[in-house]
This record gives sequence, structure tokens and C-alpha cells, in this order.
Amino acid sequence: MPTQSPLAPGSRTGVAGSAGATTEPRRAAPQTPDEVTVVDPAMVKRAVSAAALGNAMEWFDFGVYSYLAVTLGHVFFPSGNPTAQLLSTFGAFAAAFLVRPLGGMFFGPLGDRVGRQKVLAITMIMMAAGTFAIGLIPSYAAIGVGAPILLLAARLVQGFSTGGEYGGASTFIAEYAPDKKRGFLGSWLEFGTLAGYVGGAGLVTLMTALLSTEDLHSWGWRIPFLIAGPMGIIGLYLRLRLEETPAFAQMEKEAHAREKERRAAEKRIGIREMIFGQWRTMLLCVGLVLVFNVTDYMLLSYMPSYLTSELKYDETHGLLVVLGVMVAMMCVQPFVGRLSDRFGRRPVIGAGCVGFLVLSVPALLLIRQGSLAAIAVGMGALGLLLVCFTAAMPSTLPALFPTKVRYGSLSIGFNISVSLFGGTTPLVVTALIGATGNKMMPAYYMMAAAVIGGIAVLLMSESARKPLPGSPPAVETEAEARQLAAAGTAR
Repeated sequence: MPTQSPLAPGSRTGVAGSAGATTEPRRAAPQTPDEVTVVDPAMVKRAVSAAALGNAMEWFDFGVYSYLAVTLGHVFFPSGNPTAQLLSTFGAFAAAFLVRPLGGMFFGPLGDRVGRQKVLAITMIMMAAGTFAIGLIPSYAAIGVGAPILLLAARLVQGFSTGGEYGGASTFIAEYAPDKKRGFLGSWLEFGTLAGYVGGAGLVTLMTALLSTEDLHSWGWRIPFLIAGPMGIIGLYLRLRLEETPAFAQMEKEAHAREKERRAAEKRIGIREMIFGQWRTMLLCVGLVLVFNVTDYMLLSYMPSYLTSELKYDETHGLLVVLGVMVAMMCVQPFVGRLSDRFGRRPVIGAGCVGFLVLSVPALLLIRQGSLAAIAVGMGALGLLLVCFTAAMPSTLPALFPTKVRYGSLSIGFNISVSLFGGTTPLVVTALIGATGNKMMPAYYMMAAAVIGGIAVLLMSESARKPLPGSPPAVETEAEARQLAAAGTAR
């Protein structure tokens, strides 16, 4: 169990720098080792594993849905124009993102009020149930219009629960991690994303290779969705074994010691404060999440369909290339997380923004060239640039907000941005290509996102190797705690 530390007096401003209006009592430099949180390494590993598994399950579904987009169009929507079927499938995919902000507004404040661990257990159950339900829905040929309606209902359940997932999982890891390793440990959250996506996409690729089109359309497509049931049970078990984060437990301890102040604070902390009380930091969060998710969904969700439907590339080879890129990203992910701890979050995220601005067009031209080698190089370049975001964002975003509103404000800001810009990326880009006939639209879309992300990076302040706002310093050993206390006393 991590050592809990009492508050030191003083005031603390938010870490968003000139862009943030957040204020939180600043903790004075620790005078004794008791004023420093010493984390339990075993508990940290369990927290990272449980949080990453939930993200993996979410993206397992995304991988399956994206790679089966064409098949799902045939199963759930009327036969006719293949493009219309694909648009309908992506429309159902995007619809889930419309309710994500509602999920963030519900689960985020709940997580700040009753605890991170309890809410993450609830979101795990709902995600697993929504995904499992898709595998049970009859086809359009069997029940007509009821099929797409049920598909949409299941996607809405997924979207609502996912609204509380990422903000909670990243908050959970950030509040457990020692300050010097927050980037490295946070990078495993997106490692879970990639692992889940690779697992889902790999399973679909294997099924595509082994099953006939008729078998895939009649029953094969159900298998990946039904797997979500056992995965959800495992994830729930891991999350229920966790204790509450040190930062939240410390906040609760202080709140009980000041009962009247706690009640007054609870009245003040609502949706209004989480959004408008943090509005500058919220805008910063939206900008960072925009570039992160537009590029993420473009590469991992849209590109498989782009290769098949727009470039008429062989489906199996295209899927294997994208899978290879994701495996490469997984290998690099923890190392880039360490780089963000050493050199800072801003240089790592900024490098990704500059890279997408400069290389999106050349990379897509290589992909459009059509040869396996050219596609691999183009996709590989985009994948390595994306790692700048996947490795650094899980530790950057929670550090924008103070402990009392971290889960809620991050969930709301994250999901508003994902809903408006990230999850709609496949639908918007498909529509833009259809309207203009310009197949370079994916590159232009990523470049626009990179400009917005770059502005956000310029406005944010560095948070690497620093305590989270409103939390005491967190270290790995008692020796580090004594060193910090000695340094604080010397001041």
C-alpha cells in the first residue's frame, strides 16, 4: 500500500501555465519523509495492468469493428450500394462517440466523488456487455430494420461506458505512478490500446484468411464480439482487486478531517466547475486530444478500409501491413514513454505534431503507390509519429487538472474532443473523398490536426518529473523521500 502523506500548507497553481486557469493549494517543499508518497511497486504494476486491460478491451472492439466494416455493412444494412453500406457502418461507429461526452459527464464526476476504482469496475462491465451483445444480434436479412437499431443500441452502451474509461484509466495510472516514471508507466495504457487492436484485427485477419466470404457473413463475424465476455470478466476481477489511488485516498483523508469544508467543496464541484471553472485548461486538453485521436483513428481505424475500398488493395495484405505497423509501435511505445520522462512531454508531443505536418502528404503518396514495400514505409512512418502521442498523452493529460476534478474534467474534455473530431474521422474523411474525389484528404486532415496540436503544445507547460497538481511528491523508495525532505528543509 502506498504511504499516504499529509498536506503541507501553501498554494499551488495549475500546470497548464499561461493556458490554464486551474488553481489548487500548492504544497510546500516536504519537510519530512512522511510528506512524500512512497509507492508500492507491486501495487503500481497491478494498477497499470488493470487499467491497460480495460483500454485493450475497448480497442479490441475497435479493431474488430474497423476490420469487419465491409462485412458488417453487408450483415446489418440493406443490400445495394457498397459505399452506402460502408458509410452506414461508419455512421453507427461514429454514433457511439456522440454519447461519449454524456458518459464522461456521468462517470467523471462520479469518479471524483466515490473513487476511481469503483467507477472503472462499472465501465468495464458495461463495455464488455455492449461488445458481447453485438455478437448476438440477428442480421438484417433475419429481422430487417431491427438489426441496425440493435447494433446502434449496443454501440451507444459501449460509447457511454467508454466515456468514463480513458479519463479514469489515465488518472488511475498517473496517481499511482512515481513522478519520475509517470511517462513510462502511462505509456503502458496505450500499449494496451495497441495490444487490443492487434488482437482484434489479427483475429479478423486470420478469420478472413481461413473462412469463405459466405461463412464470414453468416456466422464468423460474431466470434470476435463474443470473446469480449470472458475478457470483461478477467478485467473486472483485476480491477476489483485494486485499492484506491494514493492521491484520491489522501484527498478523502483531508476532506474527512475538514468536514465542513468538504461539504462546501462538494457543493461547489459540479459539472459547471469542471467545465467552466477549468475552461482554459479544458481547451488545451481538447486541442491535445484532437491531434492525438484524429491521427490515431485515421491510422488504426480508417486506413484498413481506405486501402481496400479507395485504393482497391488486396484485403489480406493490407490488413497484415497495418498489423505489422501496430506491432512495431508496441515495441517502441515504452521507450518513447521513458524519453518523455527524461526530456519532457512537450518535446515529444511537439515532434509528433511537426512530423505529421511535414510527412503526412509524402507518407500517403507512398501508400497510394500501391506496392507492399511503399505501403509499409508510408504506414510505418505515420505509426512511429503516432507513438509520440500514444506514449506521452496518458501522462500529460491527467497532469493538466487538480485532484479534486481530475477524473471529471479530463473525462469531459477528452470525450468532447474524441466525439467531435476523433471518432468521426473515418466518416468525415470517407465523405470528403466522396464529395471531392480527392484521395489525399486523409493527409490534409492529419495536417490540420497537427497545426491545432502544435498550438496546444506551445501553450502547455511542462509536467514531466513534477508532482500532479494538488498531490504530494511521489517516489519509489524511502531513500528518495528522505532526500526530498532534506532538500525541502534546506530551503
